[in-house]
Amino acid sequence: MNVMLKPPGQELVITRDIKAPRERVFAAWTDVKLSSVWWVPKDCTLVSCDMDVRVGGEWRRRMRVPDGTVIDKWGTYREVAPSERLAFTYNTRYADGRLDPETLVTLTFDEFEVDRTRLTLRHSGFWDKASRISHTGGWNSALDRLHDSTQA
Repeated sequence: MNVMLKPPGQELVITRDIKAPRERVFAAWTDVKLSSVWWVPKDCTLVSCDMDVRVGGEWRRRMRVPDGTVIDKWGTYREVAPSERLAFTYNTRYADGRLDPETLVTLTFDEFEVDRTRLTLRHSGFWDKASRISHTGGWNSALDRLHDSTQA
């Protein structure tokens, strides 16, 4: 059996406290109308978003980046536990045809006060530090938008 090990420390973990019930925060990740509002970094524009939120279902997004090119993102849901946990694979194809290796995103939604949710995002499986750093900026920017979208 051949086993290829990824370098240690290539996991990204972001925790955000959001002033909204966890059901609303979970819905922002699983309802295509809600996720279409926020699920791109601030300097990007969402072109399309499709989601089939069930174990084995797929999600797909296309986004226009500041230089005008379009990047495809997609994956498969591995775990769906309403208002508690969500896990999905994460793939990226750039406009020039380059593909990033598949990674895994795991989200937990913990209620820590009345109508407050602690969202923990774990993105694992990066092949290099540069990719992890790039995704750190993208996720933080998108999570700022998520926070704003749940404050209604």
